[in-house]
Amino acid sequence: MNYRHLLHISLLAFSYSLFTITSQAQITVSDDEVTITDSEGHEEEIEFPEFMNEDVDSLLSLYHAKTYLSIDEDCQMRDINPVFSKEVYMERLKGMPTVMEMPYNEVVQTFIDRYTGRLRKSVSFMLGASNFFIPIFEEALEVYQLPLELKYLPIIESALKPNAVSRAGAAGLWQFMVTTGKEYGLEINSLVDERRDPVRSSYAAAHYLSDLYKIFNDWNLVIAAYNCGPATINKAIHRANGEKDYWKIYPYLPKETRGYVPAFIAANYVMNYYCEHNICPMRCELPAKTDTVVVGRNVHFSQIAEVLGIELDMLRSLNPSYRKDVIPGDTKPSAIRMLPADITRFIDQQDSIFNYRTDQLLTKRTTVDVNDAPASSGSGSKARRSRGRGAKSVTVRKGDTLGAIARRYGTTVQKLRRLNGIKGNNIRAGKKIKVK
Repeated sequence: MNYRHLLHISLLAFSYSLFTITSQAQITVSDDEVTITDSEGHEEEIEFPEFMNEDVDSLLSLYHAKTYLSIDEDCQMRDINPVFSKEVYMERLKGMPTVMEMPYNEVVQTFIDRYTGRLRKSVSFMLGASNFFIPIFEEALEVYQLPLELKYLPIIESALKPNAVSRAGAAGLWQFMVTTGKEYGLEINSLVDERRDPVRSSYAAAHYLSDLYKIFNDWNLVIAAYNCGPATINKAIHRANGEKDYWKIYPYLPKETRGYVPAFIAANYVMNYYCEHNICPMRCELPAKTDTVVVGRNVHFSQIAEVLGIELDMLRSLNPSYRKDVIPGDTKPSAIRMLPADITRFIDQQDSIFNYRTDQLLTKRTTVDVNDAPASSGSGSKARRSRGRGAKSVTVRKGDTLGAIARRYGTTVQKLRRLNGIKGNNIRAGKKIKVK
């Protein structure tokens, strides 16, 4: 979400000329925005939502795209976008089974042209990827009894990239800012960002959309407010002398929000009428069912991947909310999502996983020694420092591992093995071992 300075023009008058006398308006399209010039020379700039400029190569580089999506060779996708009359577009928009209104105008047409023309390969990707995400979106929207056409909101928000991050810092499929995400129950810290979790963020988004509808009681204003915030919409309503029609407060909105509702209408159109524009969905092979296991200790993705022999990128794709490849089980019990067979192997080999390369992958120390020896030269000082670092032994607690003890006392598993003549990872509760 990127909100640039609002252009001040002849507001309501221009709004009327733009949407009721479109034959007199001249539309110029660039990479980033649409410029509309009316018959009197007034200009209006409408910015394309940020992820309507997403390169298809970046979408196809995602793990789930590389693994589960492929070009449908049986579909003869011709790179030709047919031309239809505006009456055809009007009839198609009218015919969609939606609660939200899907009106036609020249701005909506421009956004439809963008999706069916320049972005047609991205649409092919999103049609395939929708098999992963649309069922999640629909379930969350149903819980809050919202119109199911809102499932296409993430298409303009993120182009269905779970790890999408905007210039303004919004993240995830639904592009939550940090403050709003936390307000709606998403955990966001240095290690965890649930804005990237498709399920949790979808329920948070549905909750937020439900609250916005309680404020505005108008779906066009709701999705505009989702883009720029309810305070900005209220300011626009005030400046438009209390008008609560999106198309009448339109000139008072930020440039990106002016393009937001037209983009939403266009996204609904293209996801329903892609065949008529010679766009073929990518073939989708749905991934196998997954499950979760809860861990009560920190564990790094690389520990799991290397011990179990599974792909690191698969773990990242299945667990996008962990920002640094670390599951913070020391903070609170945390879930890791894997294939059921991998979960079984994880449970059987968890001691080996927790102890694998701990000193290299989990380097944050639990305790550190402070050098409290006098800062002076000479052999006497060295002797005092040496005496101050005598051997230290501790008693092994029930459930302890060498890795846990090493982290607790700021040492390494290798040093513990060397100090105590231990081979392997087995230690017995109640036994004393040297830690320095």
